[in-house]
Amino acid sequence: MSDNLRGSLFMVLAMLGFAIEDAFFKAATGTGDVSAGVGTMLFGIFGAGFFALYALWIKEPLVRRAYIEGPLLIRSAFEILGRLFFALSLAFAPLSTTSAILQAAPLVVTLGAALVLKEQVGLRRWMAMSVGFVGVLMIVRPTPSGFDATAIFAVLGMIGFAGRDLMTRASPPEVSATQLGILGFLMVFIAGVTITLFEPASLAAPSLPALALLAGTGLSGLIGYSALTKAMRTGEVSVVAPFRYARLLIALVFAYLVFGERPDALTLIGATLIVGSGVYTLVRSGRKVGAGSGR
Repeated sequence: MSDNLRGSLFMVLAMLGFAIEDAFFKAATGTGDVSAGVGTMLFGIFGAGFFALYALWIKEPLVRRAYIEGPLLIRSAFEILGRLFFALSLAFAPLSTTSAILQAAPLVVTLGAALVLKEQVGLRRWMAMSVGFVGVLMIVRPTPSGFDATAIFAVLGMIGFAGRDLMTRASPPEVSATQLGILGFLMVFIAGVTITLFEPASLAAPSLPALALLAGTGLSGLIGYSALTKAMRTGEVSVVAPFRYARLLIALVFAYLVFGERPDALTLIGATLIVGSGVYTLVRSGRKVGAGSGR
C-alpha cells in the first residue's frame, strides 16, 4: 500500500470521526442544557486528559519545548481559531451548511503546501480541486438571499483548521502524535474558555443527557484527531487533503436523519462533484507513482 493510499484512508477515518463528533456536539448544545463554550471546554479537557494518560502509559513526556516554538506555536494559534469559530457555527448554523463550508479547507491546504512547503502540485490536480470547490459553492450558494450570516463562523473555522493541518505537516518529527494531541486539545480548552467570556448566561453544569452527548463528542473526536494527525504525516498533502470531502457526505446523512435537514438537488450534485474530485486526485497520484509523471 502506497503512502498516498494509506494517508487517504486515514483521512477518511478522521472525517468519519469528526462527522460523528459534530453531530454529538450539535445535539448537546442544541438541547439548551450546555452552552457552546462549556461544551468546548469539556471536550478539550476530555481529549487532553486521554492523550496525557496515554503518554504516561507509553512513557512519553507530556511537555515539549517545541510546543512554544516555530510551527507548533503557529499551529496552536490556528487550532484555537478553528475550534472557537467552528464550535459557534455548530451551535448556531445548520450542520449541512457548516460541514459544506469546511470542505473548502483542502483547497487552502493545497495552496499552502505549494507556497509554503514547496510541494509540487500539477495542473490536473489543481483542476480536480477546483471542481471540488465548485461543488462546495453549489451547496453553500453564497448569494445575498442564500447566505446565512452565521456561516461566517464556519468560514473562519475552516481557515483555522486549514492552517492547523498545514502546520501539522511542518511540525518537528520528534513530536509524537500523542504529544500533538495533548497540545491540540489544550488549545480546544482555551477556545472554550474564550467563548464563555462572551456568552451572556452564567456558567452552569450540563445535564446528564448533555454530558452523555459530550462524552460521545470526545470519543469520536479522539478517533478523528488521531487519524488526522497520521494522515497529514503520510503521503503528499495535495493528495491526502481532498479526502476531507468525505466529512461532507457523512454530515449530510446525519443532517437528514438526525436534525431533519433536507438537501436539495443542487446539494446532492455538489456533493457528487466533491467526492469525484477527491477520487480523481488519488487516481492521478497512482499513475504518477507508476509512470513517474510530474502531473
